[in-house]
Amino acid sequence: MKNEKKSILTDTFGREHNYLRISLTERCNLRCTYCMPAAGITLSPKSHIMTYEEIYTIAKEFVANGVTKIRLTGGEPLVRKDAALIMEKLATLPIELAITTNGVLVDRFIETFKKCGIKTVNISLDSLSASKNKSITRRDYFTKVYNNIQLLLKEGFEVKLNCVLMKGFNDNEIVDFIALTKKQPLQIRFIEFMPFDGNKWNMEKLVSLEDILKQVYNRYDISDFIRLNDKPNDTAKNYQIKGYKGTFAIISSVTNPFCDSCNRIRLTANGHLKNCLFSTTESDVLTPLRNGNPIAAVIKKAVLAKKNTRNGMDTLQKFKDPAFHNNRSMIAIGG
Repeated sequence: MKNEKKSILTDTFGREHNYLRISLTERCNLRCTYCMPAAGITLSPKSHIMTYEEIYTIAKEFVANGVTKIRLTGGEPLVRKDAALIMEKLATLPIELAITTNGVLVDRFIETFKKCGIKTVNISLDSLSASKNKSITRRDYFTKVYNNIQLLLKEGFEVKLNCVLMKGFNDNEIVDFIALTKKQPLQIRFIEFMPFDGNKWNMEKLVSLEDILKQVYNRYDISDFIRLNDKPNDTAKNYQIKGYKGTFAIISSVTNPFCDSCNRIRLTANGHLKNCLFSTTESDVLTPLRNGNPIAAVIKKAVLAKKNTRNGMDTLQKFKDPAFHNNRSMIAIGG
């Protein structure tokens, strides 16, 4: 019976989905250009957003069927008024709980993180320049975020910095980010720029895996460049410079996707399942839950509908085709 339950999270390609990413809100205190359109987005009505009880109920169903890790995302998850309550509820489940945040409000939640057993915190930081950060986030919080990163390290958290690279904007900071890992146990994660509604994506802005490695090879001696072993289902290719405390990684969703080992499924703040970050279709799990109906069948159907590679974009040519980019803005997906 236990194996039968777990099978609803196995897709037609044999991939087992034990990692659930839950978006707590579509709201954010930043306005990052690659995440949301300049004019903002139309937010879901409050009545359409999952309550903390509904989040817990849906999460519990996933855990009963094999999920072992849950990551909270947004928008910005910490702007939600009951964020601490949600973390505390989810922490009662037998899972690894993690969070992705822009870092602005982290100092208010240190004790909550500890209480809930959160050990890993991912923070979005796209430049080490205050002026560039103000430009890309449309807000002036660089010093606050940087200080909160140092606070997390001091408090013993594992900190990963997510940096979306864009040609002509921050691609000249790759080596500077890696330099941070010399004396600090940070994990820098360079992310290829991806297409979402309203973020003006095009291939000319892409800084590829190859481009990143070329800069690293130009700066460091090949004998000091270490290729680390990636964890099972890891989205990143991991590296380290010999003698450095931290590491860096490259998430190459565009030029070198990792779909064959994907174990992730996403739950949006308005209660829809996305079986792939690039999926243009969604499965409403919140409505049947509110109607008192079982949701296992909805989950199973969503997982079985998952395509082999990036929602069918199995070539770079297809990835360049705007017809495949009919997706939500990143802020409304939850990363």
